[in-house]
This record gives sequence, structure tokens and C-alpha cells, in this order.
Amino acid sequence: MPNPFVHVELQTRDLPKAKDFYSKLFDWKLEDMPMPGAQGTYTMISVGEGTGGGMFQNPEPNVPPHWLAYVGVDDVRAMTAKARGLGATVCLDVMEVGDFGLMSVITDPTGATLAMWQEKPKK
Repeated sequence: MPNPFVHVELQTRDLPKAKDFYSKLFDWKLEDMPMPGAQGTYTMISVGEGTGGGMFQNPEPNVPPHWLAYVGVDDVRAMTAKARGLGATVCLDVMEVGDFGLMSVITDPTGATLAMWQEKPKK
């Protein structure tokens, strides 16, 4: 089965302004939660049907605001290694995100950045 896009994420310098803009522009439902494994707030984006996402205040001042797409995979460690073998640069190696799942971030050989996500099994 192909690997679908499962999450899109906004990293911004002004979370309140982004939340105000997107909640007015689209019919998104926003819900704040503690940032898994870090300080701050993570805002979940619920879109009803389709792929939802999240947004957060990026603490890195030199990183411009941007959207990042996540692709669902069955084994993020194997897919990260496969991407590296195909010429990708691993920007963020596999890391746990609380009790939710595992992720990594790669930049493909053309310079585009993408995240991979492996959901943890439900208990």
C-alpha cells in the first residue's frame, strides 16, 4: 500500500497570530495540548475529513516559518535508513514523540524536506 500523507505541521514565530488567521480562514477546529517532550504548546488541527495537523511556536530564531508534511510509514527506522541510502540527508534522526509515535525528518536529494511518522500501537 502506498504511504499516505498523514499530518501537516506549521512551525511559526507567532502561534497566536497563526491560530487566529487559520481558524478564521478555514473551518479548522484547534485544540491546544502540552508539547510532547518539550516546553510550550502544540495546537492540534482537526479538519473533519482528510489529513489534519498541528502548529507550534518554533523556538529556533533562524528557522523561517514553514509547513512540513508527514508521510505515514510502518517502520520509521527502516525508512529513514532507506532514504539515507537513496541520497537523502537526515535532518532529524528517529525520535519518540511522547506516547504518540516515532518521527524523522529528511531532505531529499533535490533539497525538499519531508517528515516520516510511525504511529505507536493503541493500548
